[in-house]
Amino acid sequence: MKQPDPIIRRELPAIEQIVRDEVWLEGERRGCAVSPSDPRVRENVCRVILRVGQQLRDDALAHGEAAA
Repeated sequence: MKQPDPIIRRELPAIEQIVRDEVWLEGERRGCAVSPSDPRVRENVCRVILRVGQQLRDDALAHGEAAA
């Protein structure tokens, strides 16, 4: 199996936080618990990542260079 891009591994904590934030926000909107696999949550996560993806990559690259 091909190893994942090391940059992607560095981005995962930020993506996981985006998912947690979107689950919380959607739960607040609906007034009930929402699953991370909810279609609206997934759509919102994708929108956020598309909007901030380059910044995530730049931050992961900078962090990786500092750690190296």
